[in-house]
Parts: sequence; structure tokens; C-alpha cells
Amino acid sequence: MARYQNIFTQVQVRAAPEMGVPIPLSDFDRSGNPGFSYWLGKIGNAQIGPIYLGWTGITSLLFGFIAIEIIGLNMWASVDWDPIKFITLLPYLTLNPPGPEHGLKIFPPLNEGGWWLIAGFFLTASILLWWVRTYRRAIALGLGTHTAWAFASAIWLYLVLGFIRPVAMGSWSEAVPFGIFTHLDWTNAFSITYGNLFYNPFHCFSIAFLYGSALLFAMHGATILAVTRYGGDRELEQISDRGTASERAALFWRWTMGFNASMESIHRWAWWFAVLTPLTGGIGILLTGTVVDNWYDWAVIHHYAPPR
Repeated sequence: MARYQNIFTQVQVRAAPEMGVPIPLSDFDRSGNPGFSYWLGKIGNAQIGPIYLGWTGITSLLFGFIAIEIIGLNMWASVDWDPIKFITLLPYLTLNPPGPEHGLKIFPPLNEGGWWLIAGFFLTASILLWWVRTYRRAIALGLGTHTAWAFASAIWLYLVLGFIRPVAMGSWSEAVPFGIFTHLDWTNAFSITYGNLFYNPFHCFSIAFLYGSALLFAMHGATILAVTRYGGDRELEQISDRGTASERAALFWRWTMGFNASMESIHRWAWWFAVLTPLTGGIGILLTGTVVDNWYDWAVIHHYAPPR
């Protein structure tokens, strides 16, 4: 297949659709005829498809659709089925977990958190099935499972917020509601309740890895684009047979960052930074209220924060 040069190239190269490597069919074949998008071609490869779902992908999408339908219909019902209000107030609408009076009841009344539990079950099943699909596709294509385990790190944070910590605290009311601004309100109230989350060291680690991964990915992408004229976009070849592109890129990083990165090592650094963001964040959330009741007091005791 003809290769796209870089983001600054104005000419879109079109060739026969790339169908991917042939693999033994395990459940369903790739479906659909590949197409091309002019606007996607402005920033990268314009080809869309072929798509492979399999039974895990189809079931995941079905469960995800059910979860979104439950959440959306409950939000719509909260504004008396008014479509205008639903659209205009959507960022403020919510589907809340059961109240503290219900504890960890599996079947609370539907309008008192029951719908939240049902939606959460289907959403969690959808996410876990998509993880299985990601893992199985990597194995089928002979890839490493790095993407699946990175995805698992994000799932860890999701499960801590909506399942593991609420169970540890003995109440579904500790979980995060479904909604945009209500989710942000929950975060604010959570921080205030437990003595300012900024004093949680794992939260600090999470933010450091978040900003660090943003910096590493942005600089790596920019560097590769800068050396595409020397073939720098063919990173696998540059890893196994270092050429002028990787030499120039490494020299640029040493000169500007004082950091010696290779075509391979930068991906390992970026992978770890990205994975550690939700991993450390989930640890910090899980410790809050279960081990530490007030992070400011904890920080004062450990000489991490000045006393009042």
C-alpha cells in the first residue's frame, strides 16, 4: 500500500485498500468494504475498514448500547420527555447511584438507584468484553498484548470508582453518578469530604504521569513528523537498523531535553507514563475513606503539608 508521508503533505495518495494480514478465521470474518475519508486523509491514513468485531465485539456493542439507552432514557424522563430540555440540559442531567440507606442492596427500587445498577452492570460487561476482544485480536495477529494491558489500567480506575471502593465502603452511594457535571460535582465533593485530594500522594503521582505522558507523546509525535523526510515514520526499521532519521531525532532530544531517547525506548517510556496515570489514580481513590479519612491530616503527620 502507498504510504502517507506526514501531516504537512497536501497531496492525498490513494491506492488499493489494505485488507491486512490473512489470519485463520476464528469466529467472523472482517466485514464491510473499506472506504476512504477525505477529511481523515488531511491528517493521516484516509482508509476506513475493514472492520472485525467477532462475538466479543458484537456483544460488547450490544451491552454498551443497552447501558447508554438506560442512562439516556432516565435522563430524558427526568425532564418530562421534553426533547428541547433534554438537549439543552444534557450536560446537567444525571443518573444517580442508590442512596446510603440502601447500602449494597442488589435490587434497590428502580427509581432509587436500581436503574444505575442495571446500567452499570451492562456498561461494565461491555467494557470487559471489549478488553477480551482487544486481547484476543492481539494474539490472533501475532502482536504483543501491550494495548490490552494499557486498557486494563484504565479499567482498573473505572472499577475502583464504580465497584471496588463502593463495596469496600459498604454502600453504592459512594460510587460516581452517570452524568457530565454531576460527575465533576462528585469529584469536588469527594475531595472536600476527605480533606483535599491534592494531598493524596497517589493523586500527585497520577497527575505527574498524566502531564508527563502528554508531554512525551506530543514531543515524540512532533519529532517523528520532523524526521519523516528521512524515513523516520518507518520506526520499526529505524529500531532494527538505525538510520539518519533516528540519529537526528536522538541528537535533537539530547540537545533540547538532555534526555537520550531511541526509537524504541521512547515508546516504553510513554507506555509506562500513560499506564501509571490511571493505575496510581485508582490506588489513591481506593485508599480514600478506607484507609485514610482525611488526606490533609495525613499529610501534616507525614510532614507533607504545613500544619494550619
